[in-house]
Amino acid sequence: MPGNSFGQAFRITTAGESHGPGNVVIIDGVPPGIPISVDDLQIDLDRRRPGQSKIVTQRDEPDVPEILSGVFEGHTTGTSLAILIRNRDQRSKDYSAIKDVYRPGHADYSFDAKYGFRDYRGGGRSSARETTVRVAAGVVAKKLIEAAFGGRVTGYVVQVGDIRADVPDPAAVTLEQVERSVDGSPNIVRCPDAAAAERMIALIEECRKAGDSIGGAAEIVATNVPPGLGEPVFDKLKADLAKALFSLPAVLGVEYGIGFGCVTMRGSRHNDVFTAEPAPGGGEKPEVSTETNRHGGMLGGISTGMPIVLRAAVKPTSSLPIEQQTISKDGERTSISTKGRHDPCLLPRFVPMAEAMIAIVLADHWLRWQSQCTNQ
Repeated sequence: MPGNSFGQAFRITTAGESHGPGNVVIIDGVPPGIPISVDDLQIDLDRRRPGQSKIVTQRDEPDVPEILSGVFEGHTTGTSLAILIRNRDQRSKDYSAIKDVYRPGHADYSFDAKYGFRDYRGGGRSSARETTVRVAAGVVAKKLIEAAFGGRVTGYVVQVGDIRADVPDPAAVTLEQVERSVDGSPNIVRCPDAAAAERMIALIEECRKAGDSIGGAAEIVATNVPPGLGEPVFDKLKADLAKALFSLPAVLGVEYGIGFGCVTMRGSRHNDVFTAEPAPGGGEKPEVSTETNRHGGMLGGISTGMPIVLRAAVKPTSSLPIEQQTISKDGERTSISTKGRHDPCLLPRFVPMAEAMIAIVLADHWLRWQSQCTNQ
């Protein structure tokens, strides 16, 4: 009922706040025998962590995970897996001035409306700081789907402001292209289009120097997903993937495949034509695919075997050092400029968060499919 858990067969439960001692995740349903270590977790946590470049928040958090249970001699045991990530660099005094003031764009008022009380330090429970442990859980999910069906999830920034990346084949984008520029230096904006990435960085820097922020969009692609994942009604794969992305802070829109591009298309143009090839290894069932992938890898809420392609629209950071008009808890008009360390653009650090949530959904639906359709 409180909404701190997600998933069914692969289920995560998180706890923690932005300026509390730390954040923790308990993962239920992890099969035994999956190799996992702190070093494995650290790779994606470093991609999410603050302070990694000049265009993200300078909060200095090492984000070192502690595996509390569920792993023995480097492998999962099949019991509940618990991971703790401590907060090390909180500056709660930065937020004392907003104790009784509602920050525009934040959840301050809605928390007061719901609970009659809120943790005003940072974003409290609604802060993106909570996503540290989701990213850790996502590493476990990525390991599971890779072992189960060779599944891979890759995210990248596809738009910042009005600058759009040219990505002809989303399924062909590699982690190396996302994380490294052509010259081998870190790709700090995580856009695989080098020319667009340079312009994105310049725009983010311009906004940062002006005390402002900028929004954008990320694209997330899951490859090697077998056909058959998902349910036909309430637990459609597309519905659970959308919920997963919408559960992340700052997400205002989600689409998959051709998305809103479908509104101007005729059915004869929109439909993807099916094709079939002989089954590999001489099997009985043909290998079915489509010539195009406007359906984004899902039909009827069930995966088709084509790459699953989603996009998430992420709003500009709400915390700004420039002065904005607002009201106090008592309804008095006032102004506010938010102190603290904040991302001028959320997209570069959003990518590993989105990957994690997509992997968690795929792991959950894979386990559910295996338990239901035992003849597959």
